Amino acid sequence: MSIVGNIAAIAKGMSITFGEIFQPTQVENYPDGPGPMRGAIFQPRFRGKHVLQRDENGLEKCVACFLCAAACPSNCIYIEAADNSDEKRISSSERYAKVYNIDYNRCIFCGYCVEACPTDAITHGHGFELATLNATNLVMRKEDMLVPVQSLTAAR
Repeated sequence: MSIVGNIAAIAKGMSITFGEIFQPTQVENYPDGPGPMRGAIFQPRFRGKHVLQRDENGLEKCVACFLCAAACPSNCIYIEAADNSDEKRISSSERYAKVYNIDYNRCIFCGYCVEACPTDAITHGHGFELATLNATNLVMRKEDMLVPVQSLTAAR
Protein backbone atom coordinates (compact mmCIF):
# COMPACT_ATOMS: atom_id res chain seq x y z
CA MET A 1 0.00 0.00 0.00
CA SER A 2 1.05 3.53 -0.53
CA ILE A 3 1.68 6.00 2.25
CA VAL A 4 -1.48 7.91 1.29
CA GLY A 5 -3.54 4.70 1.63
CA ASN A 6 -2.08 4.02 5.06
CA ILE A 7 -2.82 7.53 6.24
CA ALA A 8 -6.38 7.29 4.90
CA ALA A 9 -6.95 4.00 6.75
CA ILE A 10 -5.62 5.46 10.01
CA ALA A 11 -7.79 8.57 9.58
CA LYS A 12 -10.89 6.45 8.99
CA GLY A 13 -10.17 4.38 12.11
CA MET A 14 -9.56 7.45 14.23
CA SER A 15 -12.78 9.07 12.96
CA ILE A 16 -14.75 6.06 14.18
CA THR A 17 -12.93 6.20 17.53
CA PHE A 18 -13.57 9.92 18.00
CA GLY A 19 -17.21 9.47 16.99
CA GLU A 20 -17.69 6.83 19.70
CA ILE A 21 -16.03 8.93 22.41
CA PHE A 22 -18.99 11.30 22.59
CA GLN A 23 -21.67 8.60 22.60
CA PRO A 24 -23.22 7.61 25.95
CA THR A 25 -21.83 4.44 27.51
CA GLN A 26 -24.09 1.39 27.35
CA VAL A 27 -23.69 -1.06 30.21
CA GLU A 28 -25.68 -3.98 31.56
CA ASN A 29 -27.17 -3.35 34.98
CA TYR A 30 -25.51 -6.34 36.63
CA PRO A 31 -24.85 -5.63 40.29
CA ASP A 32 -28.00 -3.64 40.93
CA GLY A 33 -30.44 -5.16 38.44
CA PRO A 34 -33.82 -6.72 39.28
CA GLY A 35 -34.53 -10.38 39.91
CA PRO A 36 -32.45 -13.25 41.27
CA MET A 37 -29.76 -12.82 38.60
CA ARG A 38 -29.61 -9.07 39.27
CA GLY A 39 -29.72 -8.10 35.61
CA ALA A 40 -27.20 -10.67 34.32
CA ILE A 41 -28.07 -12.10 30.90
CA PHE A 42 -26.83 -15.58 30.00
CA GLN A 43 -26.40 -17.28 26.67
CA PRO A 44 -28.16 -20.68 26.37
CA ARG A 45 -24.84 -22.58 26.30
CA PHE A 46 -23.39 -20.88 29.40
CA ARG A 47 -21.54 -23.30 31.68
CA GLY A 48 -21.71 -22.18 35.27
CA LYS A 49 -21.50 -23.85 38.65
CA HIS A 50 -22.43 -27.54 38.58
CA VAL A 51 -25.79 -28.71 39.93
CA LEU A 52 -26.58 -32.23 41.15
CA GLN A 53 -30.15 -33.07 40.17
CA ARG A 54 -32.86 -35.06 41.93
CA ASP A 55 -35.51 -37.27 40.35
CA GLU A 56 -39.27 -36.67 40.58
CA ASN A 57 -39.42 -38.53 43.92
CA GLY A 58 -36.79 -36.29 45.51
CA LEU A 59 -34.06 -38.93 45.44
CA GLU A 60 -30.60 -38.15 44.12
CA LYS A 61 -29.99 -39.08 40.49
CA CYS A 62 -26.28 -39.80 40.99
CA VAL A 63 -25.60 -43.54 41.11
CA ALA A 64 -21.84 -43.19 41.76
CA CYS A 65 -20.77 -44.72 38.45
CA PHE A 66 -17.58 -42.60 38.35
CA LEU A 67 -18.01 -41.82 34.63
CA CYS A 68 -17.91 -38.07 35.25
CA ALA A 69 -14.65 -38.38 37.19
CA ALA A 70 -13.16 -40.57 34.47
CA ALA A 71 -14.14 -38.12 31.73
CA CYS A 72 -12.76 -35.07 33.55
CA PRO A 73 -9.49 -33.94 31.88
CA SER A 74 -8.42 -31.84 34.88
CA ASN A 75 -9.15 -34.58 37.45
CA CYS A 76 -11.14 -32.23 39.67
CA ILE A 77 -14.04 -34.56 40.60
CA TYR A 78 -13.75 -36.80 43.67
CA ILE A 79 -16.43 -39.39 44.45
CA GLU A 80 -16.87 -41.96 47.20
CA ALA A 81 -19.64 -44.50 46.70
CA ALA A 82 -21.84 -46.12 49.34
CA ASP A 83 -24.62 -48.69 49.21
CA ASN A 84 -28.28 -47.81 49.71
CA SER A 85 -30.21 -49.65 52.37
CA ASP A 86 -33.92 -50.45 52.40
CA GLU A 87 -34.59 -48.23 55.42
CA LYS A 88 -32.54 -45.28 54.13
CA ARG A 89 -32.81 -44.59 50.40
CA ILE A 90 -30.61 -41.83 49.01
CA SER A 91 -30.92 -42.68 45.32
CA SER A 92 -33.11 -44.98 43.29
CA SER A 93 -30.16 -47.23 42.46
CA GLU A 94 -28.28 -49.66 44.69
CA ARG A 95 -25.44 -47.13 45.16
CA TYR A 96 -25.19 -43.41 45.73
CA ALA A 97 -22.41 -40.86 46.03
CA LYS A 98 -21.60 -40.52 49.71
CA VAL A 99 -18.99 -37.88 48.87
CA TYR A 100 -19.12 -35.81 45.69
CA ASN A 101 -16.60 -32.96 45.49
CA ILE A 102 -15.63 -30.70 42.61
CA ASP A 103 -12.49 -28.61 42.98
CA TYR A 104 -13.15 -25.37 41.10
CA ASN A 105 -9.48 -24.46 41.45
CA ARG A 106 -8.87 -27.10 38.79
CA CYS A 107 -12.17 -27.23 36.86
CA ILE A 108 -12.02 -25.89 33.30
CA PHE A 109 -15.82 -26.00 32.73
CA CYS A 110 -15.42 -28.20 29.67
CA GLY A 111 -18.74 -30.02 30.14
CA TYR A 112 -17.32 -33.53 29.69
CA CYS A 113 -18.72 -34.58 33.07
CA VAL A 114 -22.21 -33.48 32.03
CA GLU A 115 -22.04 -35.38 28.76
CA ALA A 116 -20.59 -38.52 30.40
CA CYS A 117 -23.33 -38.83 33.04
CA PRO A 118 -25.79 -41.59 32.03
CA THR A 119 -28.50 -40.45 34.48
CA ASP A 120 -28.26 -36.68 33.84
CA ALA A 121 -27.40 -36.25 37.49
CA ILE A 122 -24.87 -33.45 36.98
CA THR A 123 -25.62 -30.38 34.91
CA HIS A 124 -24.23 -26.91 34.49
CA GLY A 125 -26.26 -24.27 36.27
CA HIS A 126 -26.17 -20.50 35.95
CA GLY A 127 -24.06 -19.86 39.05
CA PHE A 128 -21.31 -17.51 37.98
CA GLU A 129 -20.15 -15.79 41.16
CA LEU A 130 -17.46 -18.23 42.25
CA ALA A 131 -14.71 -15.74 43.14
CA THR A 132 -13.27 -15.96 46.63
CA LEU A 133 -10.15 -14.94 48.49
CA ASN A 134 -9.71 -18.39 50.03
CA ALA A 135 -8.94 -21.30 47.69
CA THR A 136 -10.48 -23.84 50.07
CA ASN A 137 -13.89 -22.24 49.46
CA LEU A 138 -13.69 -23.39 45.83
CA VAL A 139 -14.00 -27.07 46.72
CA MET A 140 -17.75 -27.60 46.34
CA ARG A 141 -19.26 -30.50 48.20
CA LYS A 142 -22.35 -32.49 47.41
CA GLU A 143 -24.45 -30.43 49.82
CA ASP A 144 -23.43 -27.23 48.03
CA MET A 145 -24.42 -28.53 44.58
CA LEU A 146 -27.51 -30.64 45.31
CA VAL A 147 -30.89 -29.24 44.30
CA PRO A 148 -32.98 -28.66 47.45
CA VAL A 149 -36.09 -30.81 47.88
CA GLN A 150 -38.21 -27.69 48.51
CA SER A 151 -37.54 -26.40 44.97
CA LEU A 152 -38.87 -29.68 43.54
CA THR A 153 -42.16 -29.46 45.42
CA ALA A 154 -42.56 -25.79 44.47
CA ALA A 155 -42.13 -26.64 40.77
CA ARG A 156 -45.07 -29.06 40.79
